Amino acid sequence: MANVLNHNWFFSVFLLILLLQIQTKVLCFQYKAGDLACWGLPTSANSQLYGKWSKYHNLTLGDSLLFLYPPSQDSVIQVTEESFKNCNIKNPILFMSNGNSLFNITTSKGDFYFTSGVAGHCQKNQKLHVSVGGGGGGGGVDAAAGPSSLNAFAPSYQTAFGNIPVAPSTSSASCHLTSTFQVLIIGSVIGALFSAFM
Repeated sequence: MANVLNHNWFFSVFLLILLLQIQTKVLCFQYKAGDLACWGLPTSANSQLYGKWSKYHNLTLGDSLLFLYPPSQDSVIQVTEESFKNCNIKNPILFMSNGNSLFNITTSKGDFYFTSGVAGHCQKNQKLHVSVGGGGGGGGVDAAAGPSSLNAFAPSYQTAFGNIPVAPSTSSASCHLTSTFQVLIIGSVIGALFSAFM
């Protein structure tokens, strides 16, 4: 009897260790564009706000960009690099206008270009270039300014419909994903071991 209890205890500890070693978590983050309460025109004192922000944020696959804005006053469009440089807002890759736009980075590494869909806003530097899987985007930004200078000049925007509800966290919220393939492997191993001991 003691041998069976010892055997079951060993089996339980082995399964626990196996589960802990195979369990893999992938972290992803949700960033508010520019770390602002609202996506909008930068002030003249900080016209390179979005360029500075992207330089100090390294996005990876699985991350998301959140753009908050009054839908009656603004929008977000994803454009090509050429359209970004020339502030051409015709024929965007993606058009988002609901005021709570989430862009998920799920398919590829590389550069992504966003600007306001409102005519004239891109020319006033309401545009964002992010690099995924590499160094930060926003070329041409003074590196000596440092990330702490971003909030010093960060403008606050009034919205047409009051404050936009924001979670009481910083610019990122983490999420955890578990691989389905790993769950199948764990289930198969547990099933095989359980049937071998029965």
